[in-house]
Amino acid sequence: MLRLATASLAGTAIEFYDFAIYGTAAALVLGPLFFPSFSPLAGTLAAFGTFGVGFLARPIGAVVFGHVGDRFGRRPVLFSSLVLTGVTTVAVGCLPTYDAIGILAPVLLLLLRFLQGLGLGGEWGGAVLLTVEHAPAHRRALWASFPQTGPSIGFLLANGVMLAMSAVLTDAQFTSWGWRVPFWAAGVLAVAGLLLRSSLEETPDFRELAAKGERAGAPFAEIVRNHWRLVLLTAGALSLGYALVYTMSTWSLSYGTERLGVDRTVMLGCIMAAVFLKGPMIPVAALVGERYGRRPMCLAGCTISALWIFPMMGLLSTGQPLLMFLGFLGGSLSFAAMFSVVGAYLPELYEPRVRCTGAAVGYNLAGVLGGALTPIIATALSRGDGPPWGVAAYLTGMALLSLGCFALLPETRPVAARTVEAEAAPA
Repeated sequence: MLRLATASLAGTAIEFYDFAIYGTAAALVLGPLFFPSFSPLAGTLAAFGTFGVGFLARPIGAVVFGHVGDRFGRRPVLFSSLVLTGVTTVAVGCLPTYDAIGILAPVLLLLLRFLQGLGLGGEWGGAVLLTVEHAPAHRRALWASFPQTGPSIGFLLANGVMLAMSAVLTDAQFTSWGWRVPFWAAGVLAVAGLLLRSSLEETPDFRELAAKGERAGAPFAEIVRNHWRLVLLTAGALSLGYALVYTMSTWSLSYGTERLGVDRTVMLGCIMAAVFLKGPMIPVAALVGERYGRRPMCLAGCTISALWIFPMMGLLSTGQPLLMFLGFLGGSLSFAAMFSVVGAYLPELYEPRVRCTGAAVGYNLAGVLGGALTPIIATALSRGDGPPWGVAAYLTGMALLSLGCFALLPETRPVAARTVEAEAAPA
């Protein structure tokens, strides 16, 4: 299990490195380089628009790769999604800017971002099923928290490389070529990830389905027909997590550097410190979820978020590094409470024959609701003077939406299910 979980974690870390590096670059440099005829604000909004395209592609990737996972196995998904995301990320780093090829530059940027989103849409479902379908029932949440830790590691890697480039290069060097280096590094990471995954075995659940001839013929059609309500509820429930992450990691970076005048190295350092402390809390919270249930952990995370969002925005608006870090830390820990158990929770909601498609579509549709538009909306809501209370109100509304959706979802903890069956047996 440790070998499987480590390979799963490495894959999600590499894939989310690719996705995160684009968000950081969009906040710092892509606007002027690919949309130079726009005003600074419009250029940032345009860069965030291409950022959002990756999220729109993720549910499509979840459908495509989910079909592969449910028809042909979880293992092929892990390889194909990693190759697609790695190649497109390296290609972004090689892309000429607007000054070199004109309007073709933003068009190609949009296309590559779409392909990158397709790859990531397939990665999560394959990675969590690798651990969930191998793990013992009473430890599914713990082992499935490993791939959930991967995005934090990927974010730290991405922003660590970007921070190093930002610290050692002049502004002119960074804008000229330094921002490309983290994209090129994605190729090396992708090769390492493929080597780690080369010896992985197919999951027991899928082997059993294949042996019995019970694989779904059209998994997505079956999901739409029989589980559409469950998909919509999980998408709404998880949307807050995406909104929180990309408010803190992408929009706040742009807001801090452009509006508050904070050095980009300082902003990156504050965000990275909070994410660094969040990472180890995910498996700890997963253990709590093993004991008390998946849904209670998610409800607690939503509640904490709803209470913390306004203080977080007040701390961010000070521009003081320590206060900004504390604001980000509170938001990161509330996220950890929610997403620590999601890797086990979503697959447990679906039967094995459509599990790869159902879990992946719900998870990535949440990215559209919570991640695609959040940087754009937050940028528009923070245009006035003073603290960005409009952004806080928007995020609080997202927290209430997620809280309501989680309240309507069932509990799936295996121990709880066995207790209910035992109590029902005498009757």
